[in-house]
This record gives sequence, structure tokens and C-alpha cells, in this order.
Amino acid sequence: MIPTSSIPIVHPWKKHLRIWAAVCLAAAALWAGYVLWRIDQTSRSAAPQKADVAIVLGAAVWGDQPSPGLRERLDLALQLYREGYVPTLIVSGGLGDGKGVTEAQVMRNYLVEQGVPADRILMESEATNTYENLLFSRQIMQQNGLHSALVVSHDYHLARAMDMTRALGISAHPVGTKSNVMYRPYHLVREVLAYTKWRLTYLGSQLSMR
Repeated sequence: MIPTSSIPIVHPWKKHLRIWAAVCLAAAALWAGYVLWRIDQTSRSAAPQKADVAIVLGAAVWGDQPSPGLRERLDLALQLYREGYVPTLIVSGGLGDGKGVTEAQVMRNYLVEQGVPADRILMESEATNTYENLLFSRQIMQQNGLHSALVVSHDYHLARAMDMTRALGISAHPVGTKSNVMYRPYHLVREVLAYTKWRLTYLGSQLSMR
């Protein structure tokens, strides 16, 4: 007979903790899968169509030049303008940490160098995140009598951006580009986290208004 003292005792709270940990991991995996599905579905629907304006969401700048990733967004916006989908562009992005020029100014300069008339570009130079990009761009649209927009960004970014346009009441359609210069797995993971933060923040704001 094995002495009772040698039989390991499993405390009930440890068992419950393991169950809860497994449930939380499963829920996190399901949520991540859902967000990745939303990203994929939004990207698949992101075909150009005519609108009053294209909102180009900002990204990193290198000195006074757009980073390669930002250039991809700008080149897509340039294509939309040249092909007649939009007559006007809003470039949105504020002053990054340690930067001497706003993302919007760098974006505008690049587009002007590519042949877009300066009076066809509206600058939004205050935003520090995607929600502010769209919130402040909505104000510019209202001030200029613009009613519909194309939201221009990388494909992985569009699901969150479109959720935000719906929350803000912007009539918008996504148009995205796949990146040839950025590491996609990293940005997908980052976007799952950013999308989760956005949904929790939005849910909290909705509950606080009740």
C-alpha cells in the first residue's frame, strides 16, 4: 500500500485555475481567428470606386521623406487620383516623436512631386492614431462639402479603419495595398492587438453613455 502522505494532493483552486487558463487561451485563439477573418474579408472587398475624396492614413516618415511603407499607400492614392476615382486627396498624420515635420506635410510634398496639384490635396496634421486620422478627416470633409470617401491604407489595416468610419458616420469604402517592404506576420499580430484595443475602447464608450 502506498502511504497516504506520498500521494500528491491537487488543490481544487489549482484545478479551477487550469480550466480557466484553458478557456481563456481558447477564447483568445477564437478571437484572433475572427479578427484575421475580418481583415481578410475587408481586404477582399477593397475594390476602388468613385468617391468625393480619398483619405490616406499616415505612417512613419524618414526625415522629410515618406518611409517605404508610407510610399506604398501614397502610390495607391496617386493611382486612384490619376485614374479618376477621386478628385481630391486628404493626407492625414501628425507630428511623430522626435520629428520636425508632420506626416501630412511629407505626404503632401511627395504627391506634389508626383504631379498632383497642391490645391487638390487637403492636409490633416493633428492626428496621432487611426481614430484621430478619421475623426479629423471627417471634419475636413464637412468643411469642404465632401460626402463620400475612399480610405487608403495597407490591406491589414482596413478592417479596423472601416469599423471606425462606421462609428463616426463616414460614408466610406476601403482600398488597400499589400506591402512588399514590411514583415506581414508582425503587422498582422500587431493589428489583432490594435483591433482588440479599439473594440474594447468603443464598447466602453458605448456602455458609459447608457
